[in-house]
Amino acid sequence: MFAIFTKKKLSEDKVANIFVNGLLQLVDEGFPQVAEIINTDPEFAVAPSVDENDSYKFLLVVAAGNLKYIPNYFESYQDTRLIDKIYSKLALALGAKKDSLKQTISQYQALMARLNHPSKNTHYAMSKAIFDKYNLYDYQQEYFCKMKTPNPIFLKRLDDVVANFIWDWPTFIEKYRITE
Repeated sequence: MFAIFTKKKLSEDKVANIFVNGLLQLVDEGFPQVAEIINTDPEFAVAPSVDENDSYKFLLVVAAGNLKYIPNYFESYQDTRLIDKIYSKLALALGAKKDSLKQTISQYQALMARLNHPSKNTHYAMSKAIFDKYNLYDYQQEYFCKMKTPNPIFLKRLDDVVANFIWDWPTFIEKYRITE
């Protein structure tokens, strides 16, 4: 009951800053390892050549997935305000127009939903979107290549990797009280 008085207060603007900066840093530092994991996975018939500097599509998948989680942790309207602030700050950081970035991320979210249908599990959708965006289909064994579907063994490994790029909102909310 008294936890609300011991939590540090953060404005939505500050939370958006922390989220965007944390996400950008995480992707910058983590994508080279992700590329290496993909390039060296034994489930591929031919090693993909994902460039460790080609993190933009990965960043968009991670952003799209993490933005989908926000409404699960915030009350109505607070989630909308927070997401809007995140789009503004992310667009600024990427040198993009906010509306263009929102549209692109919306397209990524639609792709994730389509690739993972009928499941609504965002985590798994992120892995499938990474697989699709880096066009890893052609590097698989013939069976999976013809089916145009990810090898489930590799996909499970990618799910484990993607878990490291999902923002830990429960812990964050436990520590901070977010104010308008």
